[in-house]
Amino acid sequence: MSTDPIREAADLIADAEALLICAGAGFGVDSGLPDFRGPEGFWRAYPAYRSLGLDFAELADPVHFAADPALAWGFYGHRLDLYRRTTPHAGFGTLHRWGTALPGGFRVFTSNVDGQFQRAGFAEETIVERHGSIHRLQCTGPCAQRQWPADEVQVDLDEETMRARGPLPSCPDCGGLARPNILMFGDHSWVADHTSTAMDGLTTWLRPLRTARLVVIELGAGTAVPTVRRQAELASAARGALIRINLREPAIRHGRGIEIPMGAAAAIAAIDELLPDRLRAAVETAG
Repeated sequence: MSTDPIREAADLIADAEALLICAGAGFGVDSGLPDFRGPEGFWRAYPAYRSLGLDFAELADPVHFAADPALAWGFYGHRLDLYRRTTPHAGFGTLHRWGTALPGGFRVFTSNVDGQFQRAGFAEETIVERHGSIHRLQCTGPCAQRQWPADEVQVDLDEETMRARGPLPSCPDCGGLARPNILMFGDHSWVADHTSTAMDGLTTWLRPLRTARLVVIELGAGTAVPTVRRQAELASAARGALIRINLREPAIRHGRGIEIPMGAAAAIAAIDELLPDRLRAAVETAG
């Protein structure tokens, strides 16, 4: 690792022409979102599930929408409400400002389903939500390959049992049970059209950057589900430089890059302090 990775990261970003932001679950921790790292981390956030003997992987399984819809919607309804109430930390705005100031702009690739980038002011067309979004719904069937906003969904939750009460969200086409448009474990029913279109957009954006100075900044992406790490490493190996910010797992084992063993918000703030005025100055227009 560099003796001064913050300075090296600032130099890379200051010289960049475009920025690819790759964010995993750890990026949201600084906003106060729970850390699901391992069963203990999950149970600290949701102690009711400890007594039920259920961990995150078991609950994030589409089988429950058929076998026990109240349990499934209890889990996802609580998360939907939590994400709606969460304010993105300052690092989101700083990243947006950096990317907007660069001539080639920026894109986001994230495994997070919480919609925090949109909430922080990132335009929808700049974001790839690789595992879908809790803010969109689909039919559990599915009866059709379509999604719709979850804006009207309000789940009445019994917090002792973590089960949903009352009418559950339904499909407007067939009247059957609806579910979040999220790629779950062992999921063969996920409607991926929105994500596929966004991935095509990312590919189109990256294509002309083969000779540009692209910086890939990876934040809070672990190794348990390495979707984000793979994308960051692939993009940086082909086109640019990698900055990996990760408090627990900063090592870059494939290729080269800058390792920063810090939390995302603190690292972004430290890098920002060393950037030239053109990147630290406020940008009025959205990128």
